[in-house]
Amino acid sequence: MNAIFETIERIQRLAATVLATHAAGRGLRLVGGFRYRLLNESARVSNDIDYHWEGDLQKKQLEVVEVFRTKLLPEVKRQLGYDGDVRSATGPDAESPVARTVGLAFYRAAEPGSRIEIPVDIINVACLDKPTVRTVEGTVFLTVSDADMIESKVLACLARSFLQVRDILDIFLFQDALRPDSPRRLSHKLGKLALRPTEAVERLRKLVSNRAVHVQGIELLLDEQVQPAVADNLRAAGGAEMIWEAVMQLLNDILAKTEELSS
Repeated sequence: MNAIFETIERIQRLAATVLATHAAGRGLRLVGGFRYRLLNESARVSNDIDYHWEGDLQKKQLEVVEVFRTKLLPEVKRQLGYDGDVRSATGPDAESPVARTVGLAFYRAAEPGSRIEIPVDIINVACLDKPTVRTVEGTVFLTVSDADMIESKVLACLARSFLQVRDILDIFLFQDALRPDSPRRLSHKLGKLALRPTEAVERLRKLVSNRAVHVQGIELLLDEQVQPAVADNLRAAGGAEMIWEAVMQLLNDILAKTEELSS
């Protein structure tokens, strides 16, 4: 893994702790790859932070910007010596109805190339369970249930226009969190997304047709974002190809059951 991830992860932990202990973070549920890293000790590091929010995304985005500006930036400066900046993201996707991003940037003025950027995405994922709390070193973090978390990864593979191979790896690593009734739960969630099981099956076929590209992406992920010893063990068992085939089979089995439930 790139050594810069150690610094990124320290900043992520500081950011997550700030939100977990401040009024602006009340109700925000930690999700995504960093959630797995922080709360489940995932072997994969993440370069962003994701939160689920059920209210007004823009309002929450502005609240998060303010608390990071007043609480996080001084703490990163004190602990790591990085100056920083925080602002609402701009650009073509900045006003998405399903996601808002807070952009964090940190740098040392005397060190060219030291700039670090960490997106904090505020999104809305399909949840069927009550939120849960987990503690890390005495800090209480609000998060979605393990089942909602892994199912959100499955939905990301089936509903997004472009596949993020990190979702494939996370499904492989945390597939044990799928429940016997996950096909029924996913059928319900697909309905909320107005995505029929037959359409999800077609999207899965498209993923399979681009196998070589995605396997290459997983291989790069093993190089850059997975702890070396874990990556070595994964490669000994078949590596990126093994991970891809296992997850594709898992998704195929789940969709076969969701189709049965909807027929």
